[in-house]
Amino acid sequence: EVQLVESGGGLVQAGGSLRLSCAASGFRYDDYTMGWFRQAPGKEREGVLCIFSGDGRTYYADSVKDMKGRFTISVDIAKKTAYLQMNDLRPEDTAVYYCAQSEGIAVEAPCHGSSMDYWGRGTLVTVSP
Repeated sequence: EVQLVESGGGLVQAGGSLRLSCAASGFRYDDYTMGWFRQAPGKEREGVLCIFSGDGRTYYADSVKDMKGRFTISVDIAKKTAYLQMNDLRPEDTAVYYCAQSEGIAVEAPCHGSSMDYWGRGTLVTVSP
């Protein structure tokens, strides 16, 4: 059974930074896509960033153009852990952040929620003004 466990969330002031981690276990395929998604209070879940383990290429979700330059994703293949480095955080970044994984990569929509096979339970990020 594939399990994804997020950590690293918390309370931070605007302008601060956080690094989220997602430890994956229970899978046997060699290549996979790891992604971060978020859901703010009263809003729908949206994609943030995804990364394909096969070549390290990253993919931004269509809805998060304002995160470019502030958020970066990485994956440690040996540790089976993905990271989301978030800098210059803003109050509007407050949300529950979810980690997700898919086997291989969905070429047409690599960073879309519908492309993911497994989900973590989420970690709360709160950014105060």
